[in-house]
Amino acid sequence: MSFYVYIIKSLADQSYYKGFTENPIIRLERHNNGESEYTKNKLPWDLVYLECFEQKKDALIREKRLKKYSHQQIEQLIISGRNKLSGFVAPNTGDLNGALSSPT
Repeated sequence: MSFYVYIIKSLADQSYYKGFTENPIIRLERHNNGESEYTKNKLPWDLVYLECFEQKKDALIREKRLKKYSHQQIEQLIISGRNKLSGFVAPNTGDLNGALSSPT
């Protein structure tokens, strides 16, 4: 099983939200469906960063560190080699097909 740390960006105000999940696709859908208290007022959201971990503990430690990052640090991280979003294949689908972007 894989564990993910993700960053989503609000298209409403350009803010970032950092989180942890076992399924980035479903988690993004929940954010965009307004099911998260913090993110529901800043819809829609796009997934802009993803890191994968084998151990849940490691992912949670990374998430905690990212929550302290500044806006500028987050933007640098998004364009860095640590971002695994481009190589991500959605679990149980083998395909992305726009599943990581908010609906238009």
